[in-house]
Amino acid sequence: METRRYGEWIEVRRDGHVAEVVLDRPRAMNALSTELARRLTAACADVAADRSVRAAVLSSTHERAFCAGADLKERDGLSDAEFGRHRTALRGAFTAVLDLPVPAVAAVHGFALGGGFELALSCDVIVADPTAVVALPEVTVGVIPGGGGTQLLPRRVGAARAAELVFTGRRVPAEEARRLGLVDELTEEGGARQAALDLAARIARNSPVGLRAAKRALRTGWGLGLAAGLDVEDAAWRTVAFSPDRAEGVAAFNEKRAPDWPGE
Repeated sequence: METRRYGEWIEVRRDGHVAEVVLDRPRAMNALSTELARRLTAACADVAADRSVRAAVLSSTHERAFCAGADLKERDGLSDAEFGRHRTALRGAFTAVLDLPVPAVAAVHGFALGGGFELALSCDVIVADPTAVVALPEVTVGVIPGGGGTQLLPRRVGAARAAELVFTGRRVPAEEARRLGLVDELTEEGGARQAALDLAARIARNSPVGLRAAKRALRTGWGLGLAAGLDVEDAAWRTVAFSPDRAEGVAAFNEKRAPDWPGE
């Protein structure tokens, strides 16, 4: 396994074709400070640029939290100008996770609140364990979800359910979160990270060209009418239909062997 640090609080671990982006600010439950956000943005940019990466996992080293949300202690001392720069840094981090071109899996245990839950929502699949507690409580401190929550949550659970959760800011425990679709898979306690890594490894066995095109079609087609969505899908299909990956996939199937993906 290869590891690389991005400042004090972000680590990227590489195991084969899977990149794990790790939140590692234990003294603050991975609270999203300006510095952590900038480092997370840089880490995700490097993962996105690495064509050998086929799947990503977003995880945490903290025993009781995935991410507790915004660093309110830092915000309390910021001038208006500094707060504006802080907002730019945070939005860059959320965008960097959302724009990962490969399938991304969040491994959630403990608290995933506010921006912490929005980081998970920015991934394609959320795996959680029974300790998970998720919420978008921003209205309770005078703001609104600003990391994509008002847009990503309705796409998961529908407008009315998202409205109830955003307007109340209530905390949702793991079992209810799974029932409502706020998380996708519930593991045994302590098992979220390994389950997320196993899922990412299973995904990474597939065509890297196909995975990127499929994610692009899924994301770009959100919110479009059926005809427009099918055009998006067709455009993505055409990028892979004549690729070396497609030729290798067909050959491997016919020869009854595992494919050796060219990745192009």
